[in-house]
Amino acid sequence: MTLSIERARSRKPITWLTILGILLLPAAVGGILVAALQNPTERLDTMTAAIVNLDEPVTIDDQYTPLGRQLASGLVEGSDELDSNLSWVISNEEDAAEGLADGSYQAVITIPAEFSAAATSSGQAISDGGGTAEQATIEVTTPDDGLVADDLITQQIASVATSTMGTMLSEATMENVLVGFTTIGDQIGEAATGAQELATGARSAADGAAALPDGATKLADGASQLGTGASELAGGLGTIATGTQDAANGASALGSGLTSGAAALEQNGLVPAELFTAANGAQQATAGVKSGVDDLTTGLNALLAACVGRETTDPVCVGLAEMAAGMPQLQEGANGAAQAAAGTASGLGAFNTEASATIAGQLRTAGDGALSLADGLYQLADGTDQSAAGANSLSTGAVALSDGATQLSDGAAELATGVDKLATGTGDLAGGLKTASESLPSFDDQESSSLASVIADPVSSNSSMNTIFGPTAIPLLAAVVLWFGGLASFIVMRAHTARTLTSRRSSAGLALRAFAPAAAIGAGQGLLVALIVQFVASYDAAAWWAFAGTAVVAGIAFAAVNQALVALFGGIGRWVSALIGVVAVATGLISTVPGWLASIGQALPTAPAFTGLIAANGSALASLVVWGVLSLIATTLIVAVRRTTSAKAVLAGA
Repeated sequence: MTLSIERARSRKPITWLTILGILLLPAAVGGILVAALQNPTERLDTMTAAIVNLDEPVTIDDQYTPLGRQLASGLVEGSDELDSNLSWVISNEEDAAEGLADGSYQAVITIPAEFSAAATSSGQAISDGGGTAEQATIEVTTPDDGLVADDLITQQIASVATSTMGTMLSEATMENVLVGFTTIGDQIGEAATGAQELATGARSAADGAAALPDGATKLADGASQLGTGASELAGGLGTIATGTQDAANGASALGSGLTSGAAALEQNGLVPAELFTAANGAQQATAGVKSGVDDLTTGLNALLAACVGRETTDPVCVGLAEMAAGMPQLQEGANGAAQAAAGTASGLGAFNTEASATIAGQLRTAGDGALSLADGLYQLADGTDQSAAGANSLSTGAVALSDGATQLSDGAAELATGVDKLATGTGDLAGGLKTASESLPSFDDQESSSLASVIADPVSSNSSMNTIFGPTAIPLLAAVVLWFGGLASFIVMRAHTARTLTSRRSSAGLALRAFAPAAAIGAGQGLLVALIVQFVASYDAAAWWAFAGTAVVAGIAFAAVNQALVALFGGIGRWVSALIGVVAVATGLISTVPGWLASIGQALPTAPAFTGLIAANGSALASLVVWGVLSLIATTLIVAVRRTTSAKAVLAGA
């Protein structure tokens, strides 16, 4: 059955079958595209990919770490968020290359030999306090003749897998770092306690060192006094030694005289007058000797009294003790000489009556005693000289001790100042360490694990999309197929009747007469596309009615615009219409198109249809209505222009 609709560029009539073909064309094209592109990740198991694991595991802290194997396992296991996964094959380099070449594999994931070493290098660098961290990489290879979206799918899956493993490794590393903060804080706290104890000890040492200068000064004064006393003692001992030497000389002379007198008396048997003189001199001499010995004993006892506690350690005291030990014998000799001299003096009167031998014997005995006294005095003089030398040495040592004590006092003052600074500095150090310990964060195991998990993956998305095509894919496809549906209408039908010049209808009537079937087809196309989309996208009732209404309006408006293009430009208008559809696809797929092309896309009639099909709004519908009305006006004007002609054209037609 034919219709009264004129076919473009042919006298062959248009049938209902032609109209049905035009009507179903957008639905068929849109249905095929939507079915092919909607949720491709639900059919990932139809793609086969190979995994080539060349990784060489590493051992960290005696723990075997095969990260390449774990990554391969994660790829094969897939994500819990997706119901589908690629069909993975564990392969080798040769098989993977062959599979890519013959089409068995749509992708090959190669895990390099240094993957585990590189992936753990950052953690090792932190643990060892040095070293170079490396980034672990994997290689994704797709065939040169692979389909457009296959690369995107495999790259996305590999990226998610490596990102997940990277997050896991970063989480483990950060957990160790956070635990290390706590350990360092505790250690710094212990160091602060130790520094505080050191500061306390240094303060005590500073106090003790501050007391040293005074003690050293007193020691210097005492040593100086000791030196002075020892010098004076040396002088006194020297004087005593000289006197003792003189007394020894006198005692020696006395002994010699008495011995000589005894010898003379024994020889002559007479008592000469000079004997009485000698006896009196001997009495005086022995009395002086006895008095000197007594004075010497008293002096030695006084000196020994000053040596209490140093009897065996001080050389002077030892010499004085030896001298004192010999004094009783010396006193005994002096007493004996004194008694002998006194007896001699008192017995001179009776001497003449007594036997010369007796007197001579007594003189000899007195002479022997005097000589013994002289020997003792000589020994005493030597001991006194030694004591004087020891006293001089003591004086010299005391002076040196005084000088050393003075230096000790100066050094102790500097020591006290230094130790005081040390105590102050150590106290400041303890305070700083305590502040540092309190400033460092401290985390328990659960906090470290939780915080490390967030730090390793600080930003997440709540997007639930599981397809490589966004929610605008269906509206874009719908707008484009409806546009090409409008173009198809005016590839088959005329934009205005061939009888425009002779028809009695108005220009507007002629334009609407050609537009009416195209508008009906456009409305039907919009409704069919909406029905096809509903089977795939499962919109709720309100969203579908909005989508269907926009699609119907867009189909009608696109029919009007295509009619105007064909009416104005003829066959070129169809070429322009096809170009508009291509621009709509290009500007709707991605936002990175050149600015001038994006501006053109926004000015096209497909732009408000695309916007309205994403989310129905009055502005988009109004824009479509405006495009439709303006297009009808343009067609009407073109029809009006075509209804005028020249006489020459009429005659030529005749």
